[in-house]
Amino acid sequence: MRRLPQPALRPCAALAVLLWAAGALAQAPNQKTLSECLALALEYHPSLKAAGAAVDAAHQRVWQAASGYLPQINAAYSIDRSMTSLGATTGTDVDPKSSTFTFHETGASFSQRLFDFGKTLADIRGARASERSVDADRDTQRESVALGVKQSYYQLLAAQRLLGVANDTVRQNRTQTAQAEGRNQVGLAPRFDVTRARVQLAQAELDQLTARNNVQLARETLRNAIGLTAPLDFEIVDTLDAARVQIGEGQALQTAYDSRPELASILAQQNAVEQQVASLQRDYLPYVTGNGGYFWSGTWNGSEVPYEDSWNIGAAVNLSLFNGGLTTAQVGEAKANLARLRYDEDSLRQNIALAVRQAVLNAQQASESIGVAEKGAQEARESLELAEGRYNTGVGNIIELTDAQTARTSAEARAVQALYDYQTSLAELERAMGQPLVREP
Repeated sequence: MRRLPQPALRPCAALAVLLWAAGALAQAPNQKTLSECLALALEYHPSLKAAGAAVDAAHQRVWQAASGYLPQINAAYSIDRSMTSLGATTGTDVDPKSSTFTFHETGASFSQRLFDFGKTLADIRGARASERSVDADRDTQRESVALGVKQSYYQLLAAQRLLGVANDTVRQNRTQTAQAEGRNQVGLAPRFDVTRARVQLAQAELDQLTARNNVQLARETLRNAIGLTAPLDFEIVDTLDAARVQIGEGQALQTAYDSRPELASILAQQNAVEQQVASLQRDYLPYVTGNGGYFWSGTWNGSEVPYEDSWNIGAAVNLSLFNGGLTTAQVGEAKANLARLRYDEDSLRQNIALAVRQAVLNAQQASESIGVAEKGAQEARESLELAEGRYNTGVGNIIELTDAQTARTSAEARAVQALYDYQTSLAELERAMGQPLVREP
């Protein structure tokens, strides 16, 4: 058979490699990182959509307050058919004879507040402060959703790793059961070894079923945390391994005081109530309005269409002399609400400090636990290897082997739990600070 020249083979080989790579990429599972899951939550979570709608409503209230600076224009039209005289209807001496008339009246009027000692301006400032408070509340909701996504993400990673531990345990127990059966058949081990190994295998398989179910539960929890209605159609990237984070309690606490949206919200609420007090106090003072209007009226009876028109323009000064103490009570209520908000701020700062200190301590403890747990897992693996070697050579017994297997499984699970605790403690610290941490590789 005729061979292709060497230069012609190279493009064919390159094409084959490209086709194989494309096929491998097509078969690779769709994976998403934690940041991509957070982006999905920001887009789909219903509580964030509700928070966005609340911000829109607060923005519209700003425009409601600003409407006091703009003129108020009204128009009206009425029609009335009655049995009367044209003179009585139009208020003239024309045609006093009674007959049926259709009477039309229309017109427009306007009013404009000219001066109110800054009451409307205080209302606008208060509405803007309320808008800032609601916007900060949306940030708080966003951080709560982000914390839920992070916890669910790491919970799924931990469940998957624990499933891997369970699968390894089942495989090792099956091997140990086969060894015990083989040794029993040649008379090197009693029947007790076979029974013990099978009991251990049954327990491992039961744990495997539990671990598999925990993975499915974790996937549902992550889906709910993201806010998706459809099942998850992707896998997640495993980032459970520890990342070093260096931050002190003082720095974390100062960051929290500067960044927590709850503090921004309550400060904005205080500003809004302060503006409300200023607005209510303006009710003790007069306000000046300008007004005017144009009106047209007339009747229609056959071909005769008499009508009249009029207009007016003027100004008015309004001053409430006595309203039963309503304004005083409203001002007092607003000042009491302002005092309550300031006490709430003090309480919130204390709670923030407690949350930050607890999160820092938990992160430090979880970081130290990782090394201890990994060392324990390594020693448990070595102990299992020794027990397997002793059993295979006839020096050890099945109880020693199964105990070593149980210890290895527990140590591996504790190592996974330590990683999960560390990552979730960092997520809680980020929530307590109101800022993401800088994670070193």
